[in-house]
Amino acid sequence: MFTQDIKDIDLADQGLARILWADTDMPVLASIRERFAKEKPLEGVRIAACLHVTTETANLMRTLAAGGAEVHLCASNPLSTQDDTAASLIRDFGIDVHAIKGEDTETYYRHVNAVIDAKPHITMDDGADLVSCIHSDRTEALKTIVGGTEETTTGVVRLCAMAAEGALKYPIIAVNDAKTKHFFDNRYGTGQSTLDGIIRLTNRLLAGRVFVVSGYGWCGKGLAMRAKGMGARVVVCEVDPTAALEAHMDGFEVTTRDEAAKIADIWVTVTGNLNVIDEPCFANMKDGAIICNSGHFNSEINIDWLEEHAVRKTTLKPMVDEYELADGRRIVLLAEGRLINLSGAEGHPANVMDMSFANQALCAEYMVKHASELKPACIEVPVDIDEQVAALKLETLGIKIDELTPAQIEYMNSWTMGTE
Repeated sequence: MFTQDIKDIDLADQGLARILWADTDMPVLASIRERFAKEKPLEGVRIAACLHVTTETANLMRTLAAGGAEVHLCASNPLSTQDDTAASLIRDFGIDVHAIKGEDTETYYRHVNAVIDAKPHITMDDGADLVSCIHSDRTEALKTIVGGTEETTTGVVRLCAMAAEGALKYPIIAVNDAKTKHFFDNRYGTGQSTLDGIIRLTNRLLAGRVFVVSGYGWCGKGLAMRAKGMGARVVVCEVDPTAALEAHMDGFEVTTRDEAAKIADIWVTVTGNLNVIDEPCFANMKDGAIICNSGHFNSEINIDWLEEHAVRKTTLKPMVDEYELADGRRIVLLAEGRLINLSGAEGHPANVMDMSFANQALCAEYMVKHASELKPACIEVPVDIDEQVAALKLETLGIKIDELTPAQIEYMNSWTMGTE
């Protein structure tokens, strides 16, 4: 008997309409769902998923269920849940959901534990909170788990650290590192949805403003590109010399965070690290500077410092908090420092999540088939799955590409065919 916990089941009609709307732009996942419904590759498999409860995630859950899986879903961030989506998943698709937008930390982990209670065979994580909880507090769950998948850069970093210490007890596929995931989801998805969240919450014009991006990984690249396209003056802060050089070559200003603080109108962190915007930055910020985060956890901005040193905190509107410092300067924090693209907007567009979640579905199928052959580690997405997703995406777009001829294949595999 499911023990789901959501805000309001009466929101299901609205959620269903939005789920089906997203589905129209997720043709790759739809084609996998059609095959899964016929072949039932996940028959009898229990899946615990800790993911952002959005319309796109809903279509992944539908696909897993079509493949025969019993699916249990909780949120991977307290502010990312779409309550109408959660309601529809329960009423219309029989998915067990534990997620409420705005849930406190205690409720968040109660929901994580609820999906662990289902005794899953496969885990699907977005940030590795589910895996961390299993390995630290719920080790009895390891008896049934054969493998898992991880969706984000932040989660993969945590899992690799666990594997390096010998702490990881089962194999997990790093879906984030698939080419058809991070080249597209991280770059185009984060780029667009982060700006969407900022604009929805602030209604600020970006053109002509100084827009600082901390972190020039794939998410940062996409964000910088999109902000530049909106007319902003983009400044990049980095700790990796190669990434900093790349940002420079891409035409962006590169400087330290202390210098960036003096000129930033809007500042977004996308690093996955701790206290990226910290006390020295606050000391130099302009009056009215807007700060927010698009990394997975709300650790990138030192919110505790603001709470401690502000003489006044004013909620200007939902998820827009103004901190007034002793010298009269005001710093505006968006979405409590949590994922701005999911807290302030709707997350990545369905078109890019189509590929990310196609990887999730196919990797779940792969894990069921091959878990017994795999050792506890954070492993790469099989190349054939990555290429299959890309090929399916091209097919749905009506795009054709060339194929190598036998002679070309021979040439590429030869070391004797050189200059003649």
